[in-house]
Amino acid sequence: MNSRERDTQALKNKKNELVSNFVGRSNLKATLQTLNTLVPVLLLTAAGVASTSVSYWLTAGIIVLLTLFLLRSFVLLHDCGHNAMFANPKLNSAVGFVFGVFCGMPQYVWSRHHDYHHSTNGNWNKYRGPLAVLSASEYAQLNDKQKRGYARQRRIWMGPLAGFLYFVFNPRFTWMKGSVALIRHMVKRIQQGDARSLSAAAEGFETPYWDNWKEFRHITGNNLVLLTCWTLATLAFGPAFLLVYVTALSLAGASGIILFTVQHNFEGSYASGDEGWDYHTAALEGTSYLKLPRVLHWFTADIGYHHIHHLSARIPNYLLRDCHHAYKDLFRNVPRLTLKDVPRSMQYIIWDEDAQTLITQAQFEERNLNNSVEGAAGSAA
Repeated sequence: MNSRERDTQALKNKKNELVSNFVGRSNLKATLQTLNTLVPVLLLTAAGVASTSVSYWLTAGIIVLLTLFLLRSFVLLHDCGHNAMFANPKLNSAVGFVFGVFCGMPQYVWSRHHDYHHSTNGNWNKYRGPLAVLSASEYAQLNDKQKRGYARQRRIWMGPLAGFLYFVFNPRFTWMKGSVALIRHMVKRIQQGDARSLSAAAEGFETPYWDNWKEFRHITGNNLVLLTCWTLATLAFGPAFLLVYVTALSLAGASGIILFTVQHNFEGSYASGDEGWDYHTAALEGTSYLKLPRVLHWFTADIGYHHIHHLSARIPNYLLRDCHHAYKDLFRNVPRLTLKDVPRSMQYIIWDEDAQTLITQAQFEERNLNNSVEGAAGSAA
């Protein structure tokens, strides 16, 4: 048994004990986290709008703070989606919906898709991360222009645009596009006399934007509440509201995408295919411990202890740190990253199926060059 297998086996032996010790959820702690996150979001938004008539430098500083609190809102939304914040499932659902409105993200739908990531963590044949990573064989099929475009879209400085699309634009656009298609479908069925009720008229409708009617209701609820709030705020405070809030939300989205990416994309990351994939090995070697300054751990609700979170998503964010320290011997070999490692980690955008890890473009090109040289040498011999 090698060291990897020994670590995995030790984790399996202790997992039930670990989870039972740290799975307890507290409505009080969750309520305090909700208040100390959403109240500052409201206050900072109001301050940001007011500051536009004083100094844009002041506005920029407030937007930075608002971005951090919106990032925290997203991580807490994520915790609610795992039913791991409040002890009461209904509270997780209700508060998760509220966080979803603040973040521009339909929480129920996002969480269902995120659950798939957890069930397949480390299996890059099934889930390729938020950057939609290509395998080495897929990347090899691209021409030079496509390779440059693929890399450019995944550069860290593209984060704000990705955040805007992910949090602000796409959830609204796909809802409206899907809703228009649904209405057309229903009108056509009614005109053809195939339906005697609205529910019957909707039968047979399919869209890539939601999987079932419960998802549609959550998407619709999120958008109606969000757009109503944004419209009323804009009417009350003017375009400055959108300037402040949309900018901060886009930056928070960028931070969230980068944060979740580097917790799985890094040098030497475990990246298996279907064959031989192991959930516990993925938690230990395919998930990083992102060690941040204490204040950033607070703003990210300790999601940097991502190896614990992937071991069991039932452990609430406010117990992740304690769990890590209580079982530190189990996690001594978990990959550790700091802020200075983030830019380099964002370069691991190719899945090497053969080596079962992630590589950079430079490593891909170097490997291909070496293979060409060896091939030429073999031909000459």
